[in-house]
Order: sequence, then structure tokens, then C-alpha cells
Amino acid sequence: AFASLFFILISITTFCLETHEAFNRVINKTETVTTGNETGTQVAVEVETEPFLTYVEGLCVVWFTFEFLMRVSFCPDKRDFIKSSLNIIDFVAILPFYLEVGLRGLSSKAAKDVLGFLRVVRFVRILRIFKLTRHFVGLRVLGHTLRASTNEFLLLVIFLALGVLIFATMIYYAERIGADPDDVTGSRHTYFKNIPIGFWWAVVTMTTLGYGDMYPMTWSGMLVGALCALAGVLTIAMPVPVIVNNFGMYYSLAMAKQKLPKKKNKHIH
Repeated sequence: AFASLFFILISITTFCLETHEAFNRVINKTETVTTGNETGTQVAVEVETEPFLTYVEGLCVVWFTFEFLMRVSFCPDKRDFIKSSLNIIDFVAILPFYLEVGLRGLSSKAAKDVLGFLRVVRFVRILRIFKLTRHFVGLRVLGHTLRASTNEFLLLVIFLALGVLIFATMIYYAERIGADPDDVTGSRHTYFKNIPIGFWWAVVTMTTLGYGDMYPMTWSGMLVGALCALAGVLTIAMPVPVIVNNFGMYYSLAMAKQKLPKKKNKHIH
């Protein structure tokens, strides 16, 4: 468990460092291009990650592969193993590395397109963080809580969706009240050019986040904004106590289970 935890943390750290400018370098590659009967060269600019980060990631993938194969070999029920979401995450996080290594030496256009796609799919490596649920009780409790609170989350999404639709429409028309008579569209003085743009503002306001990138410019729009913020607080506050109660229940059960004396396996001759 400690070894697995160590490699998970190293892999996630490597994944984050690969996006930093200090670990990326721009290189010029000369490629031979054939057009009809003529052959010429062209210089392509590519961004390459520092090799030592690739080696570290390769070492981690070797460990994850070994761990995955051992677990596949010794699990009592292969069907249950394949159905497990954590095992699917393990496989999906390992596969792109081997495909990328296999396609790196090819120079065809199709191989380069696939290689570019795999570089985008690298984000699945961050899913390895979910493997920590095998080693931490708190994360398992959180997973059980989310599963048990599905109806509450659905209710929260419905409430937010209704609020977003209502207040985005209201802010759009409220901002038109103070429009310049010479402005035909009535949107020259405001950020809310249409209702879909108001969806973003309504979500940010109802969740009490408030980026400040969009805000009402008229007194009627400010009134709608105040109502939107109050409605958001009330909407989010309603389902939260149920979710908190579920978490408290599962956490108490998990702690009680840990405190129980462990049963010793008796050897039967």
C-alpha cells in the first residue's frame, strides 16, 4: 500500500510538472516532405518535455502495470474485477503511455495524428488519484456519501437549472430598461447581449462565486442580481444538510468498524 501510494503521488507530481514552462523546450525538427515528384525539407517547431520526466513516468507506469497484472492474476473473480470502476481507471491510465511509446518512432501522418490525440488524452493520468480510495477510509466514506446522496444532488441541479433560466431571462430584459433610445439592439451599454450569456452570470451569482467579469449596469439589473444571489444561497442551503447527515452516518460506521477487534483466522486441520 505504501509503495502504491508513493508511485501514485510521484506520477501525479510528474503530470503537473510536465505542463510547467521550465520543463518544456521548443525544438526545431527538419522533416522530408514529398510533393508529387519533388522532395524537399521543411522545419517543424515542436514542444518537447524534459526527458527525465518521461523516464520517471515510465518507471511509475512499469510499477502500475506490474501491480495491475498481479491483481488480475490473483483476483478470485475476473468478471467482478473487470466491472470495477477503479480497475477500469487503472487500465485506461496505463494504456496511453504504451501507445505513445509505440507510435513515437513512426513518421507517417496518421501516426502523428494519433500521437497528438494521445497527448491530449494524457489527462486520464490524473484519475489515478482515485486509487487512493483503496488506502484511505475517508475517501471511501466520501464515495459512499456521494452515491447515497444522488437524489439530493439531482434536486440541487434541478433547482439551479430553474434559477439560472429564470434569472438569465430577467437580467436580459431588466438591462434593456435603461437602454439608450438610439440603440436599436438595446445592448450597447450592458454585458448581457443575449440570454445564453446570462446563463454564465446566473450560475456564478447563484453559487455566490462572483467573478466580476459580468455585472448589471442599471438599477433594475442590480435588483435582479440581488434577488439572484439570495435565491442562490437558499437553493444551495436546502439539500446540503441531507448530504452532511449522510456523510456523518457513513463516517461513524467506518470509524466504528475500524475500532472493532480484528478476527484471527483459525487454522483448520
